[in-house]
Amino acid sequence: MTQDEMIDACLKHTLYSWAATGKVTPLPIERAEGIYLYGPNGQKWMDFNSQLMSVNIGHSHPKVVQAIKDQADTLIYTIPGSATKARAELATRLAEIVPGNINTFFFTLSGAESNENAIKAVRQYSGRFKILSRYRSYHGATNACLSMTGDPRRNQNAGGAPGFVHVMDPWPMTFSWGETDEEITRKNLIYLEEVIQYNGPETIAAMFIESVTGTNGILPPPKGYLKGLRALLDKYGILLVCDEVMAGWGRTGKLFAFEHGDIVPDIVTMAKGLTSSYIPLGAVGMSDPIAQYFRDNVFWGGLTYNAHALCMGTALAAVNVLMEEKLVENAAAMGEIMRSEIDRLTAKHPSVKGGRCIGLFGMVDIQKNSAGDPIVPFNTNSPVMAAFAKRLLENGLFTFIRWGSFMCNPPLCITKEQLLEGFAIIDEALEICDAAFEG
Repeated sequence: MTQDEMIDACLKHTLYSWAATGKVTPLPIERAEGIYLYGPNGQKWMDFNSQLMSVNIGHSHPKVVQAIKDQADTLIYTIPGSATKARAELATRLAEIVPGNINTFFFTLSGAESNENAIKAVRQYSGRFKILSRYRSYHGATNACLSMTGDPRRNQNAGGAPGFVHVMDPWPMTFSWGETDEEITRKNLIYLEEVIQYNGPETIAAMFIESVTGTNGILPPPKGYLKGLRALLDKYGILLVCDEVMAGWGRTGKLFAFEHGDIVPDIVTMAKGLTSSYIPLGAVGMSDPIAQYFRDNVFWGGLTYNAHALCMGTALAAVNVLMEEKLVENAAAMGEIMRSEIDRLTAKHPSVKGGRCIGLFGMVDIQKNSAGDPIVPFNTNSPVMAAFAKRLLENGLFTFIRWGSFMCNPPLCITKEQLLEGFAIIDEALEICDAAFEG
């Protein structure tokens, strides 16, 4: 099959997500290795977004590929009610390394399914129904998760699941809670407590947050926010669920992003980096009190592929690679270099408003003028950003563009030299954005 035949067949017979398929120009990928993607016609691109911020250990790691083969030779699938070696080994390993008293795991196939089952768990455990979440959030594309999500994709699914209450983040789009981290944290939590009182704390089961907001800006919480939030929710008996689907498994320079705030949630949801996307898998990690409740009471949730043996074996190998090769530590070290490179681009290019990163979790914003207005309004696209993305691909770098920003989320195995090479490609392409800068 030629490259054109492959693309034509995909466009003719498949539907692409979050897009009008007739307007999609898919990237033709034949294989991938390390931090690189390869096309059928000899193309090579640096994967500067780990695909969907998920291939944390890099592509085609031989130890994980071998683990998939070994597990396939042994046991691929059994019913969810069975006990398998792969299930036992992965669950035991997770209990060892996930912080705090999170020692029990319900396995799913995605981040959305993890959040969906976490919603069920907090409602069943607490006997309450309402869920708090934030506007600058994304929690998945199932009905309940889109209803809980705050970003604009929720708007096209109006009339979704009931019981979800949205609140403003510490970092709103234009409004500001203050000048310092302390002021922002204090005022946002005062506001949040008022929302809790309006809704009746006795009706609220949990609050779901991305420990570091991902798709909607890569926004680490202000200093003291996570501890303050934890204390506020505890005051009213409201559970805290940290969605670590994107930020977890080393992306931020710690195994889980909530560790930066020196807290442990009641539930942590995960996927993506759990297997580095080699095989679909997600999990809901529960604290001991919640797990004990479901040892005595039925958990009304399930799926055919719960604790799928092939997924379990793959995850164990991926987690062990992450830990043994010290990729979490590498993310922290490379994050310092990323921070310097973002600062360098900000100083050099008038179109660069600035950027953020925590570990290898980064995003850079493009402005149209010296007043700092974004290159495009919220939830719209720009021909300038499309041209910028095209230039990046032409020069050998793949990443995601969202509205007027671009993402910097390479695999955690990236070296200093590779990271600098990636930013050199970005540096050159930013000339397109500079040319559109209005002064």
